[in-house]
Amino acid sequence: MENKETEINAVQAFCAALGSDNVKLQEPMKKHTTFRIGGPADYYLCPHSVRELQAVLHICRGEKLPFFILGNGSNLLVSDKGYRGAVIQLWKNMSEIERTGTRIRAQAGALLSKIAAAALEDGLTGMEFAAGIPGTLGGAVVMNAGAYGGEMKDIIKEVQVMDQEGNLLNLPAEKLELGYRTSIIKKKDYIVLSAVLELEPGDREEIRAKMDDLKERRVSKQPLELPSAGSTFKRPEGYFAGKLIMDAGLRGFSVGGAQISEKHCGFVVNKGNATAEDVTDLIREVQEKVKERFGVELEPEVKFLGEF
Repeated sequence: MENKETEINAVQAFCAALGSDNVKLQEPMKKHTTFRIGGPADYYLCPHSVRELQAVLHICRGEKLPFFILGNGSNLLVSDKGYRGAVIQLWKNMSEIERTGTRIRAQAGALLSKIAAAALEDGLTGMEFAAGIPGTLGGAVVMNAGAYGGEMKDIIKEVQVMDQEGNLLNLPAEKLELGYRTSIIKKKDYIVLSAVLELEPGDREEIRAKMDDLKERRVSKQPLELPSAGSTFKRPEGYFAGKLIMDAGLRGFSVGGAQISEKHCGFVVNKGNATAEDVTDLIREVQEKVKERFGVELEPEVKFLGEF
């Protein structure tokens, strides 16, 4: 915490804006990440509307508190020391899904799996690739998430975002600068509030069959039985990270409780009680060995939050 006065002022202001049930202090972040790793956040806040989110940002600016927007905590490694600031979670509290014709409008906290299920129910195709990605729409839009040949850029029509000052902007797809794991939203630190997805009419049984096939491929090839942050490294140009790591002889390589998955070398898994330090040490070792063996720089896809 910055100091006692700042803490008291911030707590009072957050409770007034959100209600005390939606404000937690010194909240362990390992409870809120798919890695099951991370020390305490000074403030853990759950706004339920755009207005409440604006109020939280206003308080953070006034108290000079850094903040971080959290979805369901996939693709994230939080420091063992936690986070000195406010973690603002947009997940179940902002996860409405509306369907109109071939379009689906969903709030940032909606899980991709839930949106894909809604598309299936309406016989809409185009969302199948995202059905098994363990994240929210907000994070998927920021990173232009993709899998099995599909990407969010293929289906996004427009996105509503909030800037750091609390102003609302509607961005059409052509202004999003969507690329491999990047977007204008990431570059400008915008906060995704909702997105409109444009899908196409399809055959419900074919859509279901494709989703089942992709699910089967995930279950058979990915270490879903252990906590992880998903794919640990970005795909290097002309290579596959998992294959490079495997070919470097690192399958099953461990540091403390962190391990290169024996099932898929592109994943670092938490075998039990792994620390963020274990994971970062493991990532560093892998990067060094792959660089030394193949001359390829592996860049982490996982986001790091806090002091490392």
